[in-house]
Amino acid sequence: MIKKKSVSYLLTISVISIFATLGLYAISDQTVSAEGKLPDQPMASETGQWSKPDDTELRKMLTPEQYSVTQNEATERPFKNAYWDNNKEGIYVDVVSGEPLFSSRDKYKSGTGWPSFTRPLVNNHIIEKPDRKFGLLRTEVKSKYGDSHLGHLFDDGPEPTGLRYCINSASLRFIAKENLEKEGYGEYLKQFNE
Repeated sequence: MIKKKSVSYLLTISVISIFATLGLYAISDQTVSAEGKLPDQPMASETGQWSKPDDTELRKMLTPEQYSVTQNEATERPFKNAYWDNNKEGIYVDVVSGEPLFSSRDKYKSGTGWPSFTRPLVNNHIIEKPDRKFGLLRTEVKSKYGDSHLGHLFDDGPEPTGLRYCINSASLRFIAKENLEKEGYGEYLKQFNE
């Protein structure tokens, strides 16, 4: 007997695959570098508070794919993005605002082709809202300060939470453990020493 979670998961993956195949979901084959940082993106230490730049600035600092995903709720192609298979230790921050979102300690291989996490790094930096596009009821995940579309939340993840935050790499910037202090995220170093 197939569990309800499995049917929901398979249906979601099927719909996404169909739209990606038809070219209605994917933006381009362009991906972010492994570091995920463009030269003119500010570091957290330079910006102080997390905030969303105006649209003119966003268009300068983001790639077309990053802009489409974060601002227009597009979805990048599975398995053709910067972080789906990233195994380095560090944190993932919003590519728009720099606010900390997820940790590599909570990342796992979901087999979907997108970065997947069991929980947020900072709970109040994540906003969840209903998404009824494509005739499915899903939970959209957005960043609080950047108001970026990140991806979706599903209830088919592993323990301890049973959750799967399925996130677009284009919404994220990865900061390796060894660069956390330098980039103004030193407070998150302790989790890697536990």
